[in-house]
Amino acid sequence: MEEQRQRIKAHKMMVDKRSNAMISGVDDVVSFDEKTVILETTLGLLTIKGEELKVNRLTVEQGEVELGGRMDSFVYTEGHGRRGQGESIWSRLFK
Repeated sequence: MEEQRQRIKAHKMMVDKRSNAMISGVDDVVSFDEKTVILETTLGLLTIKGEELKVNRLTVEQGEVELGGRMDSFVYTEGHGRRGQGESIWSRLFK
């Protein structure tokens, strides 16, 4: 599985009318709520802020996330989220 993640290098983001976004090259969903979504991508952490944000689709194998809601900002920062701490979105959801 780690081999497959390393093959996925392309990071693309398509935003339609600030209400839908399709993002590829996602390694992990660090956190999400209706105002903020933080994604670990192949280019660093991506923080998306807005209102009524929803993760409509998450495809871990392909590294794709589809978001809905009103998106106000997209900010990239260097870093690797919580992966280094060993806590993924799945482990946080199923505690």
